Amino acid sequence: MLDDARGGLRVTSGLVLPESELSWRFSRSSGPGGQGVNTTDSRVELSWDVEASRVLTETQRARILERLGGRAPHGAVTVAASEHRAQLRNREVARARLAALVADALAPPGPRRRPTRRTRGSVQRRIEAKKRRAGVKRMRRPPQD
Repeated sequence: MLDDARGGLRVTSGLVLPESELSWRFSRSSGPGGQGVNTTDSRVELSWDVEASRVLTETQRARILERLGGRAPHGAVTVAASEHRAQLRNREVARARLAALVADALAPPGPRRRPTRRTRGSVQRRIEAKKRRAGVKRMRRPPQD
């Protein structure tokens, strides 16, 4: 997901999240870091408040909150990144994750599943296999006098 020239986060061709709606938080990462591991705040958390966003329509807002309900307990979606040693690379990863997450949540639902019936042949094969298996188990039993 590419950034917009105005400084926002491009999610889809028609949706750009303004930088003013994104909030960053930095902390020490638990991953690799060499000499600067205990002094560098390389872990990144990027949050976006869905409920307070001005760029969404009510339909988009409802769809995002419905699909990301577990990830947005108070109406804000948060992603974290701490794979890289450099904060800048973790920022890029977090931006890409948030853009992908929101784009997936906004995507229209797929076609509904049409229920199908099992074929008569598949039902018969299943019953025959069960009978064969029962016969094998019956032959293993000790004789009943």
